[in-house]
Amino acid sequence: MRFYEFESKDLFAKCGLPLGERRVVHSADEARAAAVQIGCPVVLKSQVLSGGRMKAGAVLFADTADEAAKHFKTILPIIVNGQEARSILVEQKSPIAKEYYVGVTWDARRKLPVLIFSDMGGIDIEEVAEKHPEHVSKTHISTILPVTPRLAKEAVGAVGVTGSDLNKLTPIVAKLVDLFLDRDLTLAEINPLVKLEDGSFLVLDGHVDMEAEARNNHKALLDEIGILPEETRQARPPTDFEIRGALVDASDHRGVAGNVVEFDGNLGLIIGAGGGSLTLFDAVRSHGGKPANYCEIGGNPSVKKACELTKLILGKPEVEKIAVMMNVVSNTRVDIVARGVIKGCLESGVDPASAIAIFRIPGSWEDEGFKILEKYGVEYCDRSVSMYEAAGRAVAKMQAQGEA
Repeated sequence: MRFYEFESKDLFAKCGLPLGERRVVHSADEARAAAVQIGCPVVLKSQVLSGGRMKAGAVLFADTADEAAKHFKTILPIIVNGQEARSILVEQKSPIAKEYYVGVTWDARRKLPVLIFSDMGGIDIEEVAEKHPEHVSKTHISTILPVTPRLAKEAVGAVGVTGSDLNKLTPIVAKLVDLFLDRDLTLAEINPLVKLEDGSFLVLDGHVDMEAEARNNHKALLDEIGILPEETRQARPPTDFEIRGALVDASDHRGVAGNVVEFDGNLGLIIGAGGGSLTLFDAVRSHGGKPANYCEIGGNPSVKKACELTKLILGKPEVEKIAVMMNVVSNTRVDIVARGVIKGCLESGVDPASAIAIFRIPGSWEDEGFKILEKYGVEYCDRSVSMYEAAGRAVAKMQAQGEA
């Protein structure tokens, strides 16, 4: 779950990181007032869940309050990597002497958090690592032993930072590490972390991603920042379809039937079980199919949740058929999913036999589930048919329908 920059900075402020004065604005008049309150010059930055704002022209500097109002009108309509601005952040413009990069993320190979520090901030860290590896330090963080500021000091010192700068940077980096660990983050990044001309340090730009499964653990924090429970944040704001999917999943505590991601294809997917959703999504695409969505279902959802998820997906105008496919399941009753999907088709006003391209859920209570499918003429298959083959059958039906 990705945070907007202004939300990331709210989180940074809570853990004592040094930040400049800032205001989030939604109109030109508010931008003008913010510039007066902060004091010019200021910088205006589009709030999107994506990088590339500067290249898109969505970051501008203003020397006067009237210029800030003018820039607001210029920035707001700019589309950055397909995203519209949610708001504009107005911040104090700072006299920069030196830029640094600091980030904490997960090293998938080592299965440990890793602290990355560079004395070449302001540009992509990947570019620095490739062209100037001596300017990047990587320090793995134990998930067992206590984490102390010494780790941060070693990471900063590893790129040659010494003296007063080392002493000032160490607590900032240490606080970012603590934030990453305390808030179940998958990314905590400051780029750039700047040294000002007066020798002080300031967080100029930053980004935070939180593990989606940790949302309930930090509900109070998210409520305070203003992130709604139904907002599924990824590399872009959630669509209305995705928000409604989150509401379906939250409507009942039993199982999972949601976590939807919207795509522009014509084959709706109800998929899941132990990594099966990703496998099946890829299988559909490898057969030449065009998924209308990604989703997850499993853990024994209720008939109602399976029904509402089915109705949501069938309600997409582009969807011609749905494929209901899962890995072999032991904790999800096949008959309950079958009842829910059939009910969803009927309540959507479509014939289950024509709407469901394939039903492949082998596992608990499968004989009862297959009887229900037979009653409505739905094609199904058992575990003798692989997930890849089942996806191929669904795509073949879609292709045959297109040729008819």
